[in-house]
Amino acid sequence: MSNGSDQFDFWLGRWDLTWGEDGSGVNRIERIMEGAVILENFEVGDPALKGMSLSVFSKEDNRWHQTWVDNSGSYLDFAGDFKDGRMTLTRDGMVQGQRVRQRMVWFEITENALEWNWERSDDEGGTWKVLWNIHYRRHSS
Repeated sequence: MSNGSDQFDFWLGRWDLTWGEDGSGVNRIERIMEGAVILENFEVGDPALKGMSLSVFSKEDNRWHQTWVDNSGSYLDFAGDFKDGRMTLTRDGMVQGQRVRQRMVWFEITENALEWNWERSDDEGGTWKVLWNIHYRRHSS
C-alpha cells in the first residue's frame, strides 16, 4: 500500500448487516470517479434510515476523509487512518449542546466479515463508549 489509497478496499462489496437483538440492513460499497472515491449506500428498515458516504484518501495529508449524509438530515465529516488492522475515522461533534469526540472503527477484518463500531468520547478521546456495533457479513448472491 504505497500511497494508502487501497486501504479501504476491504470494505468494497455488498454486505448484510446485523446488530442488537434484531437490527438488520444492507450496505453497498463501491469505487467511483475512476476509482478515486468510495461510495457507500446504507439502508436499514425499521425505522427507515438511508444514508450515503463519500470517502477519499487525501494526498494533501495522507489521511482518509469521509462525509456522511442521510435522510434524517445528518451531515458528519471524519478523518483518520488505517493502522494495526483497524480503520479509525474521527470527528469533533456536538451532542445535546456538549462537545464530544465521535469515531467509527472497522476491525476484526476478514475477507467475508468485519465489525464496525460507532463510538463517543465525552473526555476528548480519553475514554470511548461503544454506542452501536454492527456485524458485517459479505452478501452471498
